[in-house]
Amino acid sequence: MVMQFSVKKRDGPARLGEIVIADKKVVTPNILFINTSRFKSPDFADLVVTNQDIKTEKPALRIIESIFSPLKGEGDNELHISRYMTYPKDLPDELHLSTMKLYKKGKVTCYVISGNKGIINDALENNSASFFIVGNTVQLSHQQSKFVDFITELREKIGYQKMIYLPCVGDPTSLALLTYISIDLFDSVSAILAARMGNLLFSTGKYHVNDLEEVPCSCPICSGFEGKPSEMNFQQILSHNYFALSDEIKQVRNAICSGNLRELVEIRVRTDPNLTALLRCLDQDHYDFVEKRTPIMRKNRLLATTKDALHRAEIKRFQERIIDRYKKPESTKILLLLPCSAKKPYSFSKSHRRFKERLDNLRNPQIIHEVIITSPLGIVPRELELTYPASAYDIPVTGFWDEDEKKMIRKLLKRYLAGNSYEKVILHLPRVVREIIEGIVKEPVDTEIDSGPTSHESLERLSDILKKSTESYAKIKPAIRKKEDMESLASYQFGKEIADELLKDCRIQGKYPYQKIMHNNTQLGMITKERGLISLTIDGAKVLAESGKYWVKIHDDFTLKGSVFAPGVTDADESIRISDEVVVLKNNKLCAVGVAQMNGNEMRESTHGEAVKNRHIA
Repeated sequence: MVMQFSVKKRDGPARLGEIVIADKKVVTPNILFINTSRFKSPDFADLVVTNQDIKTEKPALRIIESIFSPLKGEGDNELHISRYMTYPKDLPDELHLSTMKLYKKGKVTCYVISGNKGIINDALENNSASFFIVGNTVQLSHQQSKFVDFITELREKIGYQKMIYLPCVGDPTSLALLTYISIDLFDSVSAILAARMGNLLFSTGKYHVNDLEEVPCSCPICSGFEGKPSEMNFQQILSHNYFALSDEIKQVRNAICSGNLRELVEIRVRTDPNLTALLRCLDQDHYDFVEKRTPIMRKNRLLATTKDALHRAEIKRFQERIIDRYKKPESTKILLLLPCSAKKPYSFSKSHRRFKERLDNLRNPQIIHEVIITSPLGIVPRELELTYPASAYDIPVTGFWDEDEKKMIRKLLKRYLAGNSYEKVILHLPRVVREIIEGIVKEPVDTEIDSGPTSHESLERLSDILKKSTESYAKIKPAIRKKEDMESLASYQFGKEIADELLKDCRIQGKYPYQKIMHNNTQLGMITKERGLISLTIDGAKVLAESGKYWVKIHDDFTLKGSVFAPGVTDADESIRISDEVVVLKNNKLCAVGVAQMNGNEMRESTHGEAVKNRHIA
């Protein structure tokens, strides 16, 4: 059977894909609905799985007899997989490998692999399969750490262009999380088993029909049912469960398209401690796996409404770059710590406009460096307020800070101050925040506000302290500080060495937040409020090309007209993330600059899709 798979959209490790089977197109993630003489697949099924020789217009997977036998009965319109998709996981590695060797005879499209991390390398040796079915999934999924270890390891080893199918696992509460871990296909077994037990499935959990006074659902089955839930028969419960699976997988696909899958995941895992444990294992033990697949910017808000948001890859990456890459504006001598605002970016909020008024009235405001204390990011230098996620996060504001937030802020501020020195630190923070950082800052000047940071009294006191603190310093020209602010942003985006080269002998032109980097009369790049990162011209891209970083190489005979597509890529810097600024090289010469649509590893592996959206072609 000929089956083609391509990734159309990404949201973290999750993918929205397309399978082409016998000229029929099916979107993923999706549900394989069981179709037998006992269980008929619903009319709305996109894919069916069966153990019969049936004729169907839907793409079908047909089950053969045993995993211990080689494939047989291969046809042009069927994909043959084993009926024994689950068997004991905790068997000796030798037994797992011997059974899989029997199964892997010749060139196969699909391959059943045991959920045992220790045998992955041997199982994948000389394996041409493009579709991997994880055996022992039911048992493995209840061992949270081992499950996440196995799935992430398997995905890393098989790459971005192959599919993973989890049989017998996946219900409306777990589909979002499992898709987020990079699973592509599920089946309807959970719906059948739940119906056998008299359980109705919902995205909020499963409920026995005897425990419900009325059916909380408007699916075609429930909306037409006039009796009590306890009077529903097996077929009615099963049909409802099928609709619940279908509705949720559509929710998941829509969330991937809109870039909000992580928010949906955090909602769904609240329904089951097992799911919460799986997410925490993923976040805390497999940060690198998630981070390399997470874009460095997006347009959506980042809703930090749960403690799990503290461990999101984009938040941890932001914090790491503050410590490892970012450098403060060189001329600044005084650190001013400020509270965050509900509106983002901060400068456009009422509170921060009031702070700015007090700074603008000073003789030498350029000597002051503003840093915002906030959760879940920790600290945000003013120059980075346009970057994602600082520009787009939203949190519930209650005035209460839990111990995890306090610990994170103290640790991050301490590390930041170890690498960025100031002659004086001024605190203009609510009392609760001052208490959080107590002892981190040595001999700070505290405005000691109790009436709120934006009250007239506190602002007047801030003005007095700022005036006294800055009057002894030599005046810094605004143009110098503008350039240093852009250098700080560039160091966060590209690293310190590239930032220094990019801004060398340059000036900044324009009014914040729309500013251009000019070298004499040549524009090297610019920053906008919408993107929040430096976008380079061809002249600016020369600096990036010479740095040996953020490069994408294309075939020598590739004619570059618009975007760079994956088949044209020969190699790419593995440090590239989606939305990074990248240079395109042909014969080691700069030919374009644009924005990455895949990470570097996926560019190298992929045979479909847009790799770089070019902005300028040389």
